[in-house]
Amino acid sequence: MYLVALIELFILNYNTLLKRTIQTSISALTLMAILGLHTANAQKTTQASNNPKSPKLVLGIVVDQMRWDYLERFAPLFKANGGFKRMMSQGFSNDNCQIGYTPSVTACGHTGIYTGTVPAIHGITGNAWYDAQLKRTVYCSEDRTVDGVGAAGASDGKMSPKNMLTTSIADELRMATNFKSKVVGIAIKDRGAILPAGHSANGAYWFDAKSGNFITSTYYYNELPNWVKKFNDRQVPDSLLKLGWNKSLSDQAYLQYATEDEKAYEAKPFGANQTKLPYQLTRTANEGFGKISTTPWGNTLTAEMAKAAVIAEALGKDEITDMLAVSFSSPDYIGHSFGPNSWEVVDNYIKLDEELGKLFDFLDATVGKGAYTAFLSADHAVAHVPGFMKEHKLPGGLLDDKAAMTEMNAAIKAKFGIDKAVVSLFNYQVHYNRDLLDSLNANTKAINQFMVQYLMKKDYILNAFPTSEILTSPMPQYLREKLANGYLYNRGGDIQMILKSGYIDGGPTGTTHGLWYAYDAHIPLLWYGFGIKQGRSSKRVFMHDIASTVAALLKIQEPSGNIGQPIQEVLK
Repeated sequence: MYLVALIELFILNYNTLLKRTIQTSISALTLMAILGLHTANAQKTTQASNNPKSPKLVLGIVVDQMRWDYLERFAPLFKANGGFKRMMSQGFSNDNCQIGYTPSVTACGHTGIYTGTVPAIHGITGNAWYDAQLKRTVYCSEDRTVDGVGAAGASDGKMSPKNMLTTSIADELRMATNFKSKVVGIAIKDRGAILPAGHSANGAYWFDAKSGNFITSTYYYNELPNWVKKFNDRQVPDSLLKLGWNKSLSDQAYLQYATEDEKAYEAKPFGANQTKLPYQLTRTANEGFGKISTTPWGNTLTAEMAKAAVIAEALGKDEITDMLAVSFSSPDYIGHSFGPNSWEVVDNYIKLDEELGKLFDFLDATVGKGAYTAFLSADHAVAHVPGFMKEHKLPGGLLDDKAAMTEMNAAIKAKFGIDKAVVSLFNYQVHYNRDLLDSLNANTKAINQFMVQYLMKKDYILNAFPTSEILTSPMPQYLREKLANGYLYNRGGDIQMILKSGYIDGGPTGTTHGLWYAYDAHIPLLWYGFGIKQGRSSKRVFMHDIASTVAALLKIQEPSGNIGQPIQEVLK
């Protein structure tokens, strides 16, 4: 009996010990599992913090008037640490980016890049247009309900984005972050700062040539922010003008990329006696600061203002993506005056390359290398100076639009007895005084037919037709789509003119842009930084694809009127 009891006691103690051992083992395993899960989560958290989903800053760069071929033509002149070579070697280049509408001008281009759509939808049909409802010419960013801020009597300060009918990618970023993202637009030109920054921007600033200040309007602020006042107090334009515009290369080096420095068909923006590089930029006591716009120093001024905005507004300083829209206006002023084959244009792009490199270095130091995304494109390209084309036996010529409108009105009066029937030739369209024609019960169809026949006899005209027949007139589909994409009835004309290749509306010196041809519509598109692959492609893409691509990168809604597609090959 005693032995049996001893055995039973042993079994009981063994089972208790075994149970405790199993429980201890289970507890240990559970603890290990919990610790392992915690470690894994910690690693994931660390990885997530080291691999953010979005850039801290999106830098949008528009070079006002840049042909795509400049990237290749001037490539040997770009520095390894400059902006263009850095973007092309470390980022992605879309070599065949096209403007998908006409007219190819500044306001339409800046708006198209940031809204992802075309004038027929976003409403900015030109730098200005004749408005059939208001019965007057309207400037693209005019707003008579606001006042200029930042300079006494700043006449060009009555500006806002109200004429833009859709949202921009900047607006969508603001909404996606419950307006915690900051958006700032900066340019010498008002339209280059205002339209990209969108309707809900934290600020847009542009240059007042009379005072030398960056200004804004009461649409944004009733008083300039202190940081802008401090920047203006530095009197940067005055300091830069005193340096003059000096050459970057030897004379022989320029001749590898351009014709002779002095040409009769070049304009003289610095005075009749200054006909070649270098230029003296001194100003009289009562003279403004407008000269700086037509020099590479305008790019320096713009870049310095952009850097000041990054610091003062703390752009890219937290995990909420901000946007800085910068437009370099000076290439347009320089290009209009001297043309694509000039020493001045070559020198401008050498210096702009350096300026962009310094801007990227600054962002690397302040926002963080690889923490921001930059894209660079152009609002339009440019035609060669007609005098240059004639000199080299290439097609081209001139249209004097003021004289042409006078002649058209005289022809209509002689044929139909109606005086001043044509009120505008904005954006290569003939605009009738529609109210006048309606009041006279005029035969508009007969007038249209007469005007088409009249125009088709002109040396500068390739084709002409009523805008109501854009979709039915015989022409290549590619051209038809561009014309239709640029047309909005109340901001458009009644007869579409298509100039011959190489023709511009202008005078005997300088050049311009605005047509559908490759020289006006083939623009660069470079991507760099966070979320961007390295490479290049010759696949055709469009200006209006840029906003879609940015939206895909940021994983936000595309702008309200968007018709573009994300360029998938660009994104990691």
